Amino acid sequence: MDRKILLVSIFIATFMTSVETTVVTTALPAIISNLHGLSMQSWVFAIYLLTTAIATPIYGKLSDSIGRKSVFLIGLLLFTIGSFLCGFATNMYLLIIFRALQGIGAGAIRPITFTIIADMFSFQERSKIMALNNTAWGISALAGPLLGGFIVDKLSWHWIFFINVPLGIIIFLLILFGFNENFAKADNLKIDYSGIGLLTVVLLLMLLSLQSLGNTRLNVTLFISGITVFIISLYLFIKIERRSRDPLIPLDMFKSQTFTIQVLTALLMSGMQIGFQIYFPMWIQSIYQKSPSVAGLAITPSPIMWLVASFFTGALIKKFAPKFIIITIVIVQMIFYLILVFNSANMPVVWFYIISGVTGSGLGIIITMNTVIAQELVDDKSVGTASSMLTLGITLGQTIMTGIFGLIFNVSINHNLAEFPQVSTAHLNQAISSNSNVRTTDISAINHILLGSFHNVYIAVLVIFVLLIFLNLRDKQKQPINSK
Repeated sequence: MDRKILLVSIFIATFMTSVETTVVTTALPAIISNLHGLSMQSWVFAIYLLTTAIATPIYGKLSDSIGRKSVFLIGLLLFTIGSFLCGFATNMYLLIIFRALQGIGAGAIRPITFTIIADMFSFQERSKIMALNNTAWGISALAGPLLGGFIVDKLSWHWIFFINVPLGIIIFLLILFGFNENFAKADNLKIDYSGIGLLTVVLLLMLLSLQSLGNTRLNVTLFISGITVFIISLYLFIKIERRSRDPLIPLDMFKSQTFTIQVLTALLMSGMQIGFQIYFPMWIQSIYQKSPSVAGLAITPSPIMWLVASFFTGALIKKFAPKFIIITIVIVQMIFYLILVFNSANMPVVWFYIISGVTGSGLGIIITMNTVIAQELVDDKSVGTASSMLTLGITLGQTIMTGIFGLIFNVSINHNLAEFPQVSTAHLNQAISSNSNVRTTDISAINHILLGSFHNVYIAVLVIFVLLIFLNLRDKQKQPINSK
């Protein structure tokens, strides 16, 4: 396949996954109101991220063993089928199940995209190509919220999932017939079934434990049992991976402190990202009573600035050590997020756009840098696995923080509801979407309940920023990373 055609295919794949995020966040308030699922809202994202996290290292290992093409096509097919089924969901449980299937497919798309770029371009070219690929984020940022808001306003939220189907078919055909991969497949492919099983148990129990804390009635015995099994499973997983000849996650990679810090930084930054992607549109619709189209546009500056800022990554990597770039950006973002913790219901909406732009700028530089450096710190035979580890870090960060943010939001809602007996959960389910009508006598109380919950979510974001600073201060790498 010609490089240009391959880049177009990768571009469309990136557009599809980024558009999926923006349209779902735009439509989430309508989904909550229609399916009466405020208490389960975080699961719409959490289950998708959970299955993506489980599938990512499996795809990464397979791509290094049997090639990129077949693994990418399998993942793309599952993602497209999952998207199609999500459009037919008639209740919250079905939507969550189909989102799980969608996530299993998505686990292949992002890491294999990174790996293909690493295969075809040198270290010097890579940051520019990744920045160019990020233009898909800019386009989806403009099209996604507008398209998602228009569909929710004029049709129904079910239709937002159908937009992935034609895109998935186009990419599938381009890769199937146009990508002639030159890859030497491994003679003896060994699948680490024990690692896959234990990783699934570890991630599932972690998320279930986080979600259960947000329930009105917490089953303490069940929670403690879940945490105990989680710890045991994590211990066994690490022990088995260390002994395995062909482990699912090669732990030797993490002997490099800089590699480990890049993965953990991507994990924390992506966790922070999910906080504004989910709760910005919800905040604007519920507190400001703006339409889904307007609320969705609050996310728009982020991927646009991600695109613009990522073009500077290559120059920054040549001049500065990763820790200095990350710490500077995190401090700037921290200052802006303080505004979200101390604001009132009368704060101008423009601040959401400004903070979104600042968030995207930081993510554009840091996540692109994390990817390029992680690939450079391993040997050529492990690039696919390294890409999947970086992607797993990103997905785990989003998975963990979706659960934690959902926990914080739900606990805050339950606590604040006790102060206003005239407000019920049904009122909040209606108020969360600007398309619903709420009694005017309840507006003040509802705003108080929701605003306090949003504030607590962004206090958690500030904690993430503090952790990022301390983590990168420990990095002993004080010089720029050079090409191997």
